Amino acid sequence: MTERLDELLQVLDLEELETNHYRGRSPNDAWQRVYGGQVLGQALVAASRTVDDTARSAHSLHAYFLRPGDPNHPILYTVDRIRDGRSFTTRRVVAIQHGRPMFNMSISFQTDEPGLEHAFAMPEGIPDPESLTPERELRRQHGEAAGLDPEVLAHFTRERPIEYRALNPQNDFKPEKRAPKQMGWMRVKEPMADDLRLHQCALAYLSDWTLLDTCTWPHGVSFMQPNFQTASLDHAMWFHGPFRADEWLLYVQDSPAAGGARGFNRGLIYSQDGALVASVAQEGLIRLHGDPKS
Repeated sequence: MTERLDELLQVLDLEELETNHYRGRSPNDAWQRVYGGQVLGQALVAASRTVDDTARSAHSLHAYFLRPGDPNHPILYTVDRIRDGRSFTTRRVVAIQHGRPMFNMSISFQTDEPGLEHAFAMPEGIPDPESLTPERELRRQHGEAAGLDPEVLAHFTRERPIEYRALNPQNDFKPEKRAPKQMGWMRVKEPMADDLRLHQCALAYLSDWTLLDTCTWPHGVSFMQPNFQTASLDHAMWFHGPFRADEWLLYVQDSPAAGGARGFNRGLIYSQDGALVASVAQEGLIRLHGDPKS
């Protein structure tokens, strides 16, 4: 097992304190707040641990981010076993830090069963992920051009357990005004065990990586601006079929609307063979303080 994969699995491997109570920790990566995808993935792990029927996997989740997470302290996840039905299982997870709820999520699990099927087709003419520049390399190029301090640049371009390759990359140091649409290939960098629930938790982690940025594109702003405040407010996800998070997945994202210091974003996730495997919706805080050029 490589160090990168081990880092992700450690983040998702919660400590069981007692029945329905789990403790999660954040990686030591110097973020000022906990990455939202981490909390999504950990909450899904906690809920999955309480579903005894291994034939049931998550088909939807709906979450709210209530407070920013502190990466220097553990997070307590408490699971409420709402319902165990014949076909569906429902769980509610509350994440607590410093004695206060900072996140909650409802998750529904279902036994796999046949039924009517249809799906939007994957966009045509998409370049192969191997032909695209890795995000880490783009960050290095953009950071050097922006004159980042070498120590800051090293942190900005550090190795991560996940990989993203954008089809239409944006320079976060010099953002251009563009239509609120973006696409990119993403995956966990190293092979994972054959466990659908684990791959769902990893995809929940991945799904928050670029989605909120989409609603900022029409305005020519980015999270690198000191006067621009962003944060995930809520996040919903639907799993349509089996997939592997350690294989390339195409993330097709758009933002239909923004207003009231909030941006709404959507995403469709396809496997490389064209199957629609998940859908995502998110609203985030996009609060601009003062002059956007400052």
